[in-house]
Amino acid sequence: MTTRRAFISTLAGGLLAVPLAAEAQETGKVYRIGYLITSVPPPPRLEHPYWGRFLSGLRNLGYVEGQNLRLEIRSAHGAPERLPTLAVELVRLPVDVIVTIGDSAVRAAKQATSTIPIVMMPSGDPVAAGYVASLARPGGNVTGLAWMSPELSGKLVQMLRDAVPAARRVAILWNAANPLKALDFDRTVRAAQALGLMTSSIEVRAPSDLEPALKLITRSKADALLTLVDEVLSPLIFPRVAAFAIKQQLPSILGEPGYAEAGGLIAYGPSILDVVSRGATFVGKILKGAHPGDLPVEQPARFVLIINLRTAKAIGLTIPPEMLGRADEVIQ
Repeated sequence: MTTRRAFISTLAGGLLAVPLAAEAQETGKVYRIGYLITSVPPPPRLEHPYWGRFLSGLRNLGYVEGQNLRLEIRSAHGAPERLPTLAVELVRLPVDVIVTIGDSAVRAAKQATSTIPIVMMPSGDPVAAGYVASLARPGGNVTGLAWMSPELSGKLVQMLRDAVPAARRVAILWNAANPLKALDFDRTVRAAQALGLMTSSIEVRAPSDLEPALKLITRSKADALLTLVDEVLSPLIFPRVAAFAIKQQLPSILGEPGYAEAGGLIAYGPSILDVVSRGATFVGKILKGAHPGDLPVEQPARFVLIINLRTAKAIGLTIPPEMLGRADEVIQ
């Protein structure tokens, strides 16, 4: 049976916030939120976990879609090069806030406007990328969530080693066109070397590179696979990577919880639902008058470990009991 989080309390809380929404509607203003994303977005319905959490969070703050709130969704459908044009579309509408998913979306939005508030949900390292002056004092028109966690790469390698003590070579699948991922890649290689592991760099630069990259992984003779997630190696590719790893009998890990639910062996990373909830809070504060430059950028507060025992069985791997004991969720 699969252990899953319940969203009923979140949705119920949203329904109780109707009086707040009514109060916000007294102004008669309908707020527009631009949503800029590289991958194909899920339907904006309360029934969807991520959208439900985001919309319920806004509802709790008095903003209800179809009443005093309108979402303007712009998706690049897996083609990051389209993001600048889509960002300009949102600016021309105009929107009151732009919510961005991934660094390419942040970059495109920031290039398109220096005045409309931008909420990162999340970015990788917004300071290194130049989106904000600092986490504590962002300045400018950008704030939100940062995926910054320098120790995450080392933890992913260590968990993979804990699960597969006999592993000697790890294939690292990553987006070489993303400068911030280059930092993650270097950290991952150093962490692997510290554990006596050899590494194979498997590079992609666009979604179309995935299939050739998977063939390279097979030829690399790796004992395990570690994927560094970003807007190219996004949740859209999780099922494909998971299915490939199972077919190749290859233990795999990725730094986003959704990977295990897509069939991956191990997922460890910041809680996406927490990120979405906090993103809604940032949007609400800005709509109520806060300046983005005065809102400190937040880092992950909670990390989630999910292990898919069905996948472990499919590849003939026994997960050590002590590792299972540390898991927040076990899919079996």
